[in-house]
Amino acid sequence: MAETLQIPNRSHFTGINREVTPMNSKTEEQVENCKRQWSLQDFEIGKPLGKGKFGSVYLAREVKSKYVVALKILFKGQIEKYRIHHQLRREMEIQTSLCHPNILRLYELRKNGRFSEKQAATYIASLTHALAYCHENHVIHRDIKPENLLLDHEGRLKIADFGWSVQSKSKRHTMCGTLDYLAPEMVENKAHDYAVDNWTLGILCYEFLYGAPPFEAESQKDTFRRIMKVDLSFPSTPSVSAEAKNLILRLLVRDSSKRLSSEDFGAPLDHQECRP
Repeated sequence: MAETLQIPNRSHFTGINREVTPMNSKTEEQVENCKRQWSLQDFEIGKPLGKGKFGSVYLAREVKSKYVVALKILFKGQIEKYRIHHQLRREMEIQTSLCHPNILRLYELRKNGRFSEKQAATYIASLTHALAYCHENHVIHRDIKPENLLLDHEGRLKIADFGWSVQSKSKRHTMCGTLDYLAPEMVENKAHDYAVDNWTLGILCYEFLYGAPPFEAESQKDTFRRIMKVDLSFPSTPSVSAEAKNLILRLLVRDSSKRLSSEDFGAPLDHQECRP
């Protein structure tokens, strides 16, 4: 654990309600922690892990259990300045309502070249099960990308950051997400549904295997054009199996109704026991 840092002016931070349960703790303890209202006084704050527009993430340790967590701290001033109260409330409601072994935020999965086909398949399978669960609960994530995929200390993938997510049974119209991962219907400002997440699944399949997203271009305009045309090509190196390429082609389909869905991959994982 890093040496504890003194965080100035704690009144600028929002309150914290975060589950920090050890891996082998009992169900009763998990329920108790879920209901508990956490505060900064419950944690020893360590080194910063990352910083965004609305707050920062710190390495931290819960004082009583000594359990190490990644702690997201939001600045009240920024929330009020940009009037994102509703978006923040929606993110918290959605993420706290989901209970799945591949949905949580722990350690960041950083871009690190490309993965072997076996490793990529492992991550994509976990992501697929998590997305199928989200979609069963009418949640569209809308911002799946490497920066929002985390790994726990055992290497298990977790979906994080539900800032752009929405819980709805009807199609949505807000254009949101990250440029290289936008689906054609999002680029064209058309109504969209959970199929936008399945498109990003195809983008990540490609990126995990080749080391870069498939429609990357020098300008935003060129990226939009390549996405709308589905201007997809497979480099000769590295060597990727025909099966993997076929999966990518079935996901990166312009017509969202013909796109392979997460449910098509098979039965979801058993997620009755939810663990951090």
